[in-house]
Amino acid sequence: MQQLPKRLLSIDVLRAITMLLMIFVNDAGGVQHIPEWIDHAKGLEDRMGFADTIFPAFLFIVGLSLPFAINNRIKKSDSTRHVLFYILVRSAALLIMGFYHVNLEEYNSSAALIPKAAWALVITMAFFLIWLDYPESMAKTKRYALQTLGIAMLIGMAVIYKGGEDGEVRGMEPSWWGILGLIGWAYLVCALIFFVVKGKLNGIIVAWIMLAAINILAHSILKIEVLHDETMVAIAGKDVTGSFLGNAIIFLKPFWIINDASTMTLTMGGAVISGIYAKLVEQGKTQHIWGTLIVVGILFLVAGFALRPYTEGISKIRSTPAWVFICSGITTLAFLMLIYMVDVKGKINAFNWIKPAGTSTLTCYLIPYFQVFTLELFQINYPGVINNGFPGLLRSFLTAVIIVLFVGLLEKKRLRLKI
Repeated sequence: MQQLPKRLLSIDVLRAITMLLMIFVNDAGGVQHIPEWIDHAKGLEDRMGFADTIFPAFLFIVGLSLPFAINNRIKKSDSTRHVLFYILVRSAALLIMGFYHVNLEEYNSSAALIPKAAWALVITMAFFLIWLDYPESMAKTKRYALQTLGIAMLIGMAVIYKGGEDGEVRGMEPSWWGILGLIGWAYLVCALIFFVVKGKLNGIIVAWIMLAAINILAHSILKIEVLHDETMVAIAGKDVTGSFLGNAIIFLKPFWIINDASTMTLTMGGAVISGIYAKLVEQGKTQHIWGTLIVVGILFLVAGFALRPYTEGISKIRSTPAWVFICSGITTLAFLMLIYMVDVKGKINAFNWIKPAGTSTLTCYLIPYFQVFTLELFQINYPGVINNGFPGLLRSFLTAVIIVLFVGLLEKKRLRLKI
């Protein structure tokens, strides 16, 4: 059997495919009359659509990549302080972008100075100015000037921001942190755990078990509910408002960054799979990789369906354990298939056309903001014929492909984000 590499190209391919599909499902969300199985399931439904598998797959891939990224930093002789700084800076960037994106959802154009679309375009341009992968040859004064301009733009947009309903207008405030923010928190927690346990597989597995247990308990016997205005606190349906426990929950809520640990469980699950792979390669037991990962993937799926009746069903919106485990299983098996295709059979060239989605992933995620909000700013709508049913889905997929190809052109000009 061919010797498998220590660094997997299949991770980049899986990331690229997932990002392409993320752009597709995000765009398809605005298409009318599409099959129910493609779209997101509603909040109280006990099911998931195809769109509900994409975000968890991305979190899982963050975990797959995490050991390689941190170990590379350590191998470069970076000090402990530098590695921790690297983790904190990457997390902060994602949290800042997520914070702005989640407030974008609540933007009140009638109360604000500028339209929602203009505000979205300005913050997206600011993200590029701050986190662009500037060439080493660029004068530092020019680079710092551009980054300072980006920071000033974000501050300015925060100052003029108006959100909420008419009559209850407010400034920017955190809520669910947005997609990028959730990835940021998951990366921060899992990267710090990985660093603390020094990348040892047993430590990673124990951490995953603890996070999965928190997720299961949070959706069963320890289900905690706190109203947004904190006037009511309940545990498993029992009102504990005003009690010592209720007050303690309200006090600790701002510091409990892992929430129900769903995103961290997904991310740490990816780190476990990477750790198993690396361990078997290190021991020269690559022939065991196939059986091991197939078994783990199937166990994830079985656990998800077994937990379904007891932990609020399958739901992405409620981030239930069944959703976490089933998506972990799907992504594990997809990853294994790509290891075979890309790393064993060498079919990497078949995926070259979507390579930018795996190497400039954040850029791919943000470019659609320019597309969507430019159309909105100039009040341009798609004709009904390409915004309904199959033609609409085809248009969404072609949009995703064009964006990835466009990012590939930007990448050649070194116009890509790097955090």
